[in-house]
Amino acid sequence: MTRLELVLGCVLLFLLALAGMRLGWRNRADRQADLPPLPVMPAGLERLPDLAPPLTGLYVGSTAATRWQDRIVTHRLGERAAATARLSTAGVLIARQGSPDVFLPADSLIDARLEPALAGKVVGAGGLLVLRWRLGERLLDTGLRADDKTDYPAWLTAVGTLSKHTPSKHTRSTHMPIEHRLSTHTPIEQPPNDLSQAAAQRPEAAAS
Repeated sequence: MTRLELVLGCVLLFLLALAGMRLGWRNRADRQADLPPLPVMPAGLERLPDLAPPLTGLYVGSTAATRWQDRIVTHRLGERAAATARLSTAGVLIARQGSPDVFLPADSLIDARLEPALAGKVVGAGGLLVLRWRLGERLLDTGLRADDKTDYPAWLTAVGTLSKHTPSKHTRSTHMPIEHRLSTHTPIEQPPNDLSQAAAQRPEAAAS
């Protein structure tokens, strides 16, 4: 095999991989077509005081709740980007660079926790701040990797307090055990605790 043939073969494999990823992305978007529009940011949001220190870092993505690799791609929620997150009494505003901002209203917030992975991104134990919230009748997990992780405890406390004291449109469902709020046919996926566990689970995420 000549060098030219080898180069052409590598280029062809690369293009096939891109086509496969694009097809997977499109199929996900088709399956998520019933997801309601994203909440609209209220006027005057920028004037509200912060309930926790703003987080700068990476918006990792959003997934279906309990399924850490089932990435949500509709409404451009699947676009990973540098971001700044602010928490106020109105909710969480995630300002993304190069992608539309994402707003999670206070009455849609369910809880906040630390996870090692989300949306195919594995960073290790406690590396991601994951916010669970409701969009229509769907529960989503949205992940952030902060530059300064020492701010995570303040966010966990503030989100917990806010979600408890903010009336929800779905109060009954919000306080039901998670296993009753999800379809019995939806498996609960546990994110890997380390990189070795993630290696066996990454192919599905890469294809999306």
